[in-house]
Amino acid sequence: MALMLLYLLGLGAYTQIAGLWDEMPRFSQRVNEVVEGARHKIDELENSTYRLIVPARPQVQPAPPRPQQPVSRRKRNQEPVAQPQGLPPGLQPIGVPPGFPVTIPEVRIHEEQKQLSDLLYERIGSLYQILLMASFVPFLVYFMLSWRDHIHRSFLQFFEGEDRMAAARSLQGIGDMVRGFVVGNFVLGILLAVLSSLAFWAIRLPYYLLAGPVSGFLSLVPYVGLPLALLPPAIVAIAGGSPLASFLIIIFVIAMLHLIAVNLLYPKIVGSRVHLNPLAVTFALMLWGFLWDAAGLLLAIPLTAGIKAVCDNVKGLRPFGKFLGD
Repeated sequence: MALMLLYLLGLGAYTQIAGLWDEMPRFSQRVNEVVEGARHKIDELENSTYRLIVPARPQVQPAPPRPQQPVSRRKRNQEPVAQPQGLPPGLQPIGVPPGFPVTIPEVRIHEEQKQLSDLLYERIGSLYQILLMASFVPFLVYFMLSWRDHIHRSFLQFFEGEDRMAAARSLQGIGDMVRGFVVGNFVLGILLAVLSSLAFWAIRLPYYLLAGPVSGFLSLVPYVGLPLALLPPAIVAIAGGSPLASFLIIIFVIAMLHLIAVNLLYPKIVGSRVHLNPLAVTFALMLWGFLWDAAGLLLAIPLTAGIKAVCDNVKGLRPFGKFLGD
């Protein structure tokens, strides 16, 4: 049954992706038209707002030029005329007597261009650091799996007697917790994918079997889960020319599913598998999210469940484990 389900899911995803690939030129043209129209409207709004805020300035007629006196009639103590520097040797500007120093006003680089270049450099540097750290993940996973038994035995050597048994049970509890956490997130993602696909099918959204699962799993991303979940169905709706009512329904459905999943389903499904009560899960999400932002939200449940696994196997900390448990 599991193989048949995977086959059907894979066949449906392949059919949807193949159809989307065939219609990609038309979809791209439609999306570009919508983006250009939105950009044009934004420019018009900015111009109209500028005209309302900034009053019209009266045009000042330039003063007529004064007749230039000959150089011989000028006073000797007259200040030198400011002219550009960097003239070739032997050349002198017209109307300036020989021997007068020639200066040039300072040319300043536009500050906005410098700020934009600095901003791009900072963003590119941050992206490079993220990619660099991500490149270590496969090697880290490989060595953690290949050296698992060695690390387990070596870690237990730090303890003696009953403490060694407590450390072994704590490691076993942490392993069970990690597996429960992964399975709980996968089950929650499947549930959100099914509900999103059914909602998209009800409003006749094109490629609902592709947009639904992608939107459901993206909704589990900390902090930016809601806008990321809105992105796939919004792109498909724009490309397919869906009416405005479809966009409003998509926003409402995704927002409700995200709020229910984060505040109700996540503590129930994931928290029950790691043996944490919903109150502890909610408090852990608030605490670790406040400390470490997005990374804290992602690691809140594993960290709290790991602390509980240690508390359950340490005699003096068992009341704390019972307080966090379900």
